[in-house]
Amino acid sequence: MEQEYMENWKTYIEITNLGAIARRYFVNNLYDGAITITGVLLGFLATLFKGDIINSNLIILTGLGTCISMFISGFSGSYLSEKAEQRKVNLEIKKAMGRYTEENISEPIEIDEQEIEKAMLKKIKSKKIYRRKRKEHKKKVETLYAKAESLANKVVSLVNGGAPFLGGLIPLIPFFFVKQAGLPTFIIAFIIIIFIIILLGVFLGKVSKESILKNVMQMILAFIFTFLITMPILLFTPSV
Repeated sequence: MEQEYMENWKTYIEITNLGAIARRYFVNNLYDGAITITGVLLGFLATLFKGDIINSNLIILTGLGTCISMFISGFSGSYLSEKAEQRKVNLEIKKAMGRYTEENISEPIEIDEQEIEKAMLKKIKSKKIYRRKRKEHKKKVETLYAKAESLANKVVSLVNGGAPFLGGLIPLIPFFFVKQAGLPTFIIAFIIIIFIIILLGVFLGKVSKESILKNVMQMILAFIFTFLITMPILLFTPSV
C-alpha cells in the first residue's frame, strides 16, 4: 500500500513537472522575502542613525507581521491562480478526451460475411463494451490529471507562501537575543541575509549549470542596490 502510494506521488509529480515549478517558486520567493525584510530593517536602521533607541520587540513584531502578510499573500494568490489554471487544463483534457473517444468509436469495424448474424449481435455488444471501456478510460485519465493538479496546487501554494515567510523570518533571529537593537545586531541580520543570497546563488548556478560566482554576484548586487537606494531616502526623510 505504501509503495503504491509513493508511486502515485511520483506519477503526479511527473505529470505536473512539480519539482521544477516548486523549485522555481521557492528560490524566487525566498529571495523576495529576504529582500523585503532588508527594506524593513533599513527603516529601523535609519531610525537608529537618527539617534532613536529601538526596542528589538518592535522590530520582531513588525518583521513577523510582514512575514505573515507575505505568507498569506503568496499562499492565497498562488492557490487561486493555480486553481483557475487547473480548471482550464481540466476542461481542455475533457474536450480532447471527448474528441478522441468520438473519433475512435466512429472507426469502422470489420465483420466476417460468413457469420453475418453472429457478427450483428457481436457488433451491438462490442459497441456497448467499447463505449464503456472508453468512458472508463476517459474517467481514469481525468481523475489522474485532477489529482495531480490538485497536489501541485497545494504544494506550490505552500511553497509560494512559505518561502518568503522563511526568507523574512530567519534574518530576524538576532533580535530575539537582545532587548535593544544596536548596530551590531543589524550587521548580523544583514550578514544572514547575504548568506541566504549566497546559498540561493550557488543553488541556481548548479541547477542552470552556469557560473556559480556569476549567479551569486548578480543576487548580491540586487541586495547592494536595495541598500544604496533605500538608505539615503530614509536618512533624508524628515521624522515626524
